[in-house]
Order: sequence, then C-alpha cells, then structure tokens
Amino acid sequence: MASVFTKIINGEIPCYKIAEDDNFIAFFDINPNAKGHTLCVPKLEVNKILDLEEALYLKLMQFSRKVGIALEKTIPCKRVGMAVIGLEVPHVHVHLIPLNDMKEMTFSHKVSMTDAEFKSLAEAVQKNL
Repeated sequence: MASVFTKIINGEIPCYKIAEDDNFIAFFDINPNAKGHTLCVPKLEVNKILDLEEALYLKLMQFSRKVGIALEKTIPCKRVGMAVIGLEVPHVHVHLIPLNDMKEMTFSHKVSMTDAEFKSLAEAVQKNL
C-alpha cells in the first residue's frame, strides 16, 4: 500500500510544493511545528533512512540543504533545524524547521496557517531556491 507521501508524489493528494527534481520533492508539513516547516522526501518509497542506497542518501542531504538555505533566506529565524524521525509515516523524510525557539523542534508545538499563507510562503521560498 502506498504511503501518504507516495500519494502526494503521484499527485493523488495535494500539497504545498516547494521544490522537486527527478529524485525528491519538498513540501510544507500541513501540521507544522513552525511557519515554513518543510518535508524533503525521496520519490522512491523506502521506510528507513539508513536503508537508502548511500548515493541516494547523500543526494537527499544535498537536496535538503538547498531547500533549507532557501527557507533561511525567506523566513526570519535563528537557524533551520533538521530532524529525521520516521515513525509517523513509513517513508523516508527529512524535516526542515525554521527555528527561533527550542519548542519548535519538539513536535508537540504546532502553529496554524491558512491556505493563503501556505501558498504565499511557498511562492516566496521558491523564489529563493
């Protein structure tokens, strides 16, 4: 059964896309810890990050870095935090979270954003890629 991320990749579920190439897609988390919380996901459905082939793992980190730099240029923050947890969706994904406070990295702190805010922010980040 396809993961929710595979369904997003296949266009079956909408997302607020930030970036995409042949191997990866980046989109906003719809239940964000902070404004700009982004997920970088390989298009190949693999459950655990350490099960990725080394070359794909390294490319995922390069892709995530590029997206993270664009987030930093767009969203006022002290830094962009990175986390790989993988318990909630069995498909590798890197969380990039613009941080101003440690609580934003706890996954128990959430912020609300409207559809218009997500769309506007996605356009702003895309301009900084």
